[in-house]
Amino acid sequence: MRWEGQERSSNVDDRRRRQMRNVGGGIGIGTIIVYLIMTFMGQDASALLEQPSGTTTSTEVETGPRPDDKLAELVEVTLKKTENVWNRIFPEQLNRQYREPTLVLFSGQDQSACGFASAATGPFYCPADQQVYIDLSFYQELATRFQAPGDFAMAYIVAHEVGHHVQNLLGITQQMEQQRRRLSQTEFNKLSVRLELQADFLAGVWAHHAEAAERILEEGDIEEAMRAAAAVGDDRIQKQARGYVVPDSFTHGTSEQRVRWFIKGFKTGDLSQGDTFSATSL
Repeated sequence: MRWEGQERSSNVDDRRRRQMRNVGGGIGIGTIIVYLIMTFMGQDASALLEQPSGTTTSTEVETGPRPDDKLAELVEVTLKKTENVWNRIFPEQLNRQYREPTLVLFSGQDQSACGFASAATGPFYCPADQQVYIDLSFYQELATRFQAPGDFAMAYIVAHEVGHHVQNLLGITQQMEQQRRRLSQTEFNKLSVRLELQADFLAGVWAHHAEAAERILEEGDIEEAMRAAAAVGDDRIQKQARGYVVPDSFTHGTSEQRVRWFIKGFKTGDLSQGDTFSATSL
C-alpha cells in the first residue's frame, strides 16, 4: 500500500503514551476497581494493594518515540483515506453528509463508552461514542498468530471498523440492536454475522474507491486483505482454539464468507449491492 509520507487524519486520540502513576497514599475505590479488573484479566495487581496510606492516582505521559510509531502513522494515514472516500460516497450514493469517527490508539488497556478495552479484545468500533479502538500490538498478532502480515492487511482491519461506523450512521446498528431482546442467542448470532459481513463489504467498497481516486494499491495488497479476512473467520479461529467449530456460535462469518463479501465490495464499489441482511445466501 502506498501510504508513507501521506496525509494523516486529525481525528486521532493517541493514548499510547498515557500511564497511571501513583502519588500520595491510600487505597481508594478506583484502585480497588482496577485491582479487580487486572485480577480478572490474569494480571498481577498485588502492587496496587501495597501502596502507602493516602495514595491517589494521576496520569503520567510518556515522552519520546515509541517502536510502534511507524505503525501508528500507517493507521492514521489509512483513516484519512477512509475519510476521503466516505466524504465523497455519502453525498453521491446516499445524498447525505458523512460524519467522521475518532480513532483511539491505546496500549494495553483503556476505557470506551461500550466498556473496558484491552489488547485481548482486538480492534473494535464503539457505536456509543462513535470511536474505533485499536491497540497496535494487534498488528503483530495478525502477522504471527493469524499468518496475515502486511500493511494492507492492517488497512483492511481499519476499513472494516470504519465500516461499522458507516452502519451506525445509517441506522443499521440500531435496528439490529432492537432485535437483541426478541431473538434467541443463536438467531441473534446469525444477525451479527450479517452485520460483520456487511462491514467487510464496506471495507471492499472503500478499497475500490481509494484505488480509483488515489492509486493506493501495490502488487499483493488485495491478497493481503484476503488473507486477513480469512484469518479472522469464525471457523478458522474456532478450529485453532478448540479443534472443532460450532456454527451456531458464529458471530462474524466464515473465512470464505468474509473474503467473498470483501471482494464483492472491492469489485463493485456500489453500496446498493451490500445488503447482507436480505441476501438469501451469504
